[in-house]
Amino acid sequence: MKISLLNLAGASVLTIVLAACAPFAPVKPAMPDTVASLRFIGEQRLPWRQLYKDTMVGGLSGIDYDAANDDWVMISDDRSAHNPARYYRARLRYDGQSFQPVELSGVTELLQPDGSSYPSKEEYKRKDYKGGGVVPDLETIRVDPRDGSIWYASEGDVALGLDPFVRQATRDGRHLSTLPLPPMFSVSTEHKTGPRLNQAFEGLSFSPDAKTLWASLEGPMYQDGPEATPLHGAVNRITHFARDGKVLGQYAYPLDAIPAAPGKGKYADNGISEILAIGATRLLVMERAGVEGDDGKYAVYVRIYEIDTAGATDIQHTPTLQGASPRLVKKRLVLDAASLNLPIIDNLEGMSFGPLLANGHASLVLISDDNFGKDQVTQLLLFEVIPGVTPGVRYRLE
Repeated sequence: MKISLLNLAGASVLTIVLAACAPFAPVKPAMPDTVASLRFIGEQRLPWRQLYKDTMVGGLSGIDYDAANDDWVMISDDRSAHNPARYYRARLRYDGQSFQPVELSGVTELLQPDGSSYPSKEEYKRKDYKGGGVVPDLETIRVDPRDGSIWYASEGDVALGLDPFVRQATRDGRHLSTLPLPPMFSVSTEHKTGPRLNQAFEGLSFSPDAKTLWASLEGPMYQDGPEATPLHGAVNRITHFARDGKVLGQYAYPLDAIPAAPGKGKYADNGISEILAIGATRLLVMERAGVEGDDGKYAVYVRIYEIDTAGATDIQHTPTLQGASPRLVKKRLVLDAASLNLPIIDNLEGMSFGPLLANGHASLVLISDDNFGKDQVTQLLLFEVIPGVTPGVRYRLE
């Protein structure tokens, strides 16, 4: 299926890149230096399995504001099962008092480095499959403030031996580059090192000056210790990259314990689902926990923290955190979504600042991944960002 693709006939690579990336006027993102709190404004939802331009809308795992075009990008984690790997564009209309219905405005297929579509898991596993590349599991998306290109990350697949990746594409989905990653992020089918299944890159953010990138793992790597449980938290890594892939720093993040116990024999987890850089060393981190009850239904717990890596140990050369005693990043609670008293808090996985509100404060939008499930929802939550640190509030020293 063709989704928003250019005709390549007679076009040079340079022509294609220029057509995809221009015109573009860089716009400085509207973001605070620090966040005291978030004031909830409103919620919007998208219909379950909404059809848009012959694609099924769902699995929206990342969101970002494109300031130059005054629209938003939202990536689907559909593993090319329903439709090819893709991202959507949308118009979000809101102010400090109201949030209007979301209007989808475009859909674009993301292509592999050789120009082919990403295969589904079923295609990839077929013995007669002769295509190349990898199965996508796309969890986060960012618009490059410099040129409007698209950066996105995949969790890979431990069972299939597929490594996670971070890639850059033109706005029409054509591959531009793949970020070189250290060997520590390579998966291991022996489950001794590397990211755990479905716990690799979930968070991605440009620094405020757009010179560098931050990336976060959802959970601890195998060599770094056990996953979080209701009795104890865990430690996972947040990495600071130069645009060429050089690691500028890596820090140990103290993940909370799972906030409730699951039903007997049921599943529960907690991990980082998105990050936003707001300073040279400060980020917002969204932790999202899912707890399965005895009835098989999930309760979702979401907390947003402001963290500071200043003073934390750089662990990029620490092969395992087990037995190590690094100084962890500092964290301070900004929002516990339970305090919103909404009928449902679903699987929130995306987070982005938006345009300034009339009072000069930044806006913040969260989005949930419905997993294409009829018992879940795609919800967008809108907040006003209250800047500055509340008097008397301190980071929790770890």
